[in-house]
Amino acid sequence: MPPKDGRTAPDLTASGATAYDASAIAVLEGLEPVRTRPGMYIGSTGPAGLHHLVWEVVDNAVDEAMGGFGDRIEVTLLADGGCRVRDEGRGIPVDPYPSGQHRGKSAAEVVLTVLHAGGKFGTGGYQVSGGLHGVGVSVVNALSSRLVLDVWRAGSHWRQSFSARRERGRLLPGVPDGPVAAIGTVPKSRTGTQVTFWPDPEVFDDRNVGFSGRTVAERLKMQAYIHRGLTFVLRDERPGKESEQAFRFDGGIRDLAVELNGAKKPLFPGVIAVGSVHDADDAAGQWLDVDAALAFNEGYTETLLSFANGIATVDGGKHAEGIRKAVTRAVANYAKAKGHLKDKDPGLTGDDVREGFTAVVSVKLRQPQFEGQTKGKLGNTWVAGAVESAVYAGLSTWLEEHPAEGKLIVDKARAAMRLRTQTEAEREADRKRRKTGLEGAGLPDKLYDCLSGSGDTELFIVEGDSAGGSAVRARNPKFQAIFPLRGKPLNAETAKMESIVRNAELNALVQIVGAGRGTSFDAARMRYSRIVIMADADIDGGHIQLLLLTFFYRQMTDLVAEGRLYIACPPLFSTVVGSEKVYLRDEAAKAVFLAEHPNHKREFNRLKGLGEMDWQELRDTTMDPVRRRLLQVSVSDAAAVDRMLSSLMGDDAETKWEFITTNADEYAAASLRLSE
Repeated sequence: MPPKDGRTAPDLTASGATAYDASAIAVLEGLEPVRTRPGMYIGSTGPAGLHHLVWEVVDNAVDEAMGGFGDRIEVTLLADGGCRVRDEGRGIPVDPYPSGQHRGKSAAEVVLTVLHAGGKFGTGGYQVSGGLHGVGVSVVNALSSRLVLDVWRAGSHWRQSFSARRERGRLLPGVPDGPVAAIGTVPKSRTGTQVTFWPDPEVFDDRNVGFSGRTVAERLKMQAYIHRGLTFVLRDERPGKESEQAFRFDGGIRDLAVELNGAKKPLFPGVIAVGSVHDADDAAGQWLDVDAALAFNEGYTETLLSFANGIATVDGGKHAEGIRKAVTRAVANYAKAKGHLKDKDPGLTGDDVREGFTAVVSVKLRQPQFEGQTKGKLGNTWVAGAVESAVYAGLSTWLEEHPAEGKLIVDKARAAMRLRTQTEAEREADRKRRKTGLEGAGLPDKLYDCLSGSGDTELFIVEGDSAGGSAVRARNPKFQAIFPLRGKPLNAETAKMESIVRNAELNALVQIVGAGRGTSFDAARMRYSRIVIMADADIDGGHIQLLLLTFFYRQMTDLVAEGRLYIACPPLFSTVVGSEKVYLRDEAAKAVFLAEHPNHKREFNRLKGLGEMDWQELRDTTMDPVRRRLLQVSVSDAAAVDRMLSSLMGDDAETKWEFITTNADEYAAASLRLSE
């Protein structure tokens, strides 16, 4: 059918860019699909994707341990950039595959080179598993320049290696260097699997082909919390980073809940433990083991970590939905039954009950339905009701047996309820503050908005009116908006919700972003594609960055989770090389520059602040999309972020000082990960 607007339709049968016939159909074989679209399998080719390779191998080792095979998993970061994961499981089978096109190959080779091959699809390999896609270790092989598999099984030590190679101009990933072979004998009691791999720099950005010891440690520590009695060992053999750590928690997720709640002034000591096994329909695979630990504190934010078959479901899912409903219903019903609510009270909502609530829930089930290969969300619909029933029953019983603690929980919820149900005039004023300018409340006078109302737009939050003036001149008004802050923002970690709601600067930010806050935040309503924090490259600027990071993470979590929050990188030094002015971000960059230019004699000028840069410098170094450097803020470990913010931004001075002097810089880099 010809175009209705009278244009001439392109000739799809002609040669050239529009040609489309059988020759245009590409068939990707073996592991080639993974190399072609790695993001489909590991999320990204940045730091998160790089570390996902480690998680895939570790998850397989954990599956063995969950089946009762072994109680120790070792991870080693090698000096040459590789990673080695070793378990004490049964060992991947090495006997010949019995049928089909892979007949005669060792089962281990099939697992490493064929997508959707593994022991988790049948009925005899695993009863409970975190990895059911069957692509995990084969994806690791596909995205590595080299991989070596060692298996200890049936009294023999077996080995097979794989590598990426080019044949006839075509890259073939994960090709066996030869068949699996026995290279020695061991006692029959010794079993296990060891996977050693080297991420391919052709896949991952050169700057990112390097594992973060802190990130790996946090992940293994979390696994130790989830799996009571299982020991994880992390060795770092890289020059200058040599270390060894071991993680084991016999209290399991109860220990984790205590740690998460501890930095937030607990409402009462200890945690509420809830456990249950749901077996409603075993024939349909609806078997569920629920393990939950609940705690309450004097803070104003909710912390809920969820896991399914040992996998951290960072986006929640049905088990998280179930625990939220259960806690709300149990506390509300208890308050009503005990007469803690007056007749004129409107009743407690979920937001009231879960203000200052900490929970960890871990479920195990036979047929988990994860959303996406990175397994960020559990989708089994029936799990919500099963978790809600288990947690409701356990918490209701606990409240009856602990009336003093129960009253503390209710009183805290009633205080939140009173704030929520303030007078009609106050609520109307708050409603107007929350509305976007496009909805009629009017945007703040300090905002220098961009001309475009859609598309790729940016909001720069700038430290101070002086820097704001320079930024306004330096920006591209078509797509860059500027909002200058007055002074340091309110600390959203320790401030009462009432103070946050009524704070002029924070309310202006909510209004400008235009997507609400808290549970009402909707990223689809954001007025800008990205939010950029632009502060001075000094200690005060860093403090402002952390205050704003805290506000956005606590009040607009999805904004951070979707990768729409950035930090600008203004330079700290400038110098001249020949006739060219060179800008250096910090002391580290200055040291690298001097190493590369040992004969440099010109002095370095320290740029004291954004306001002292002329607008051309600010444009060229910090705001011009072609030349600037932005760091994207992303959440790599929700528990690590929570502990970091609670420790750094909390009221406990001793905890804060201990945290800062011990590991604040490294912790922050691993938790609220910054990547270009």
